[in-house]
Amino acid sequence: MLDIRRVSSFADYFVICTAQTERQMKALADDIDEKLGKAGVTPLRSEGAPDSGWVLLDFGDVVVHVLSPLQREFYHLERVWSDGIPVVRIQ
Repeated sequence: MLDIRRVSSFADYFVICTAQTERQMKALADDIDEKLGKAGVTPLRSEGAPDSGWVLLDFGDVVVHVLSPLQREFYHLERVWSDGIPVVRIQ
């Protein structure tokens, strides 16, 4: 998770995660959506699909990126947003 508040006007945090398969990507995105929905938080929009290698869930202040390993390596969001502050890193 990156704190991007000081470098972004559209969000406060990016959550960036990797899913190894399309099925895992769909399950992860669905679970995030379901759990936050139960807490009364719904995405403003979602984009992408597991077969594209990138699913984005925009919750306003928090944007969740679920990427395939190939897309994660190609786009390397941590490098693009390197002025953001890492908050949590789990491997």
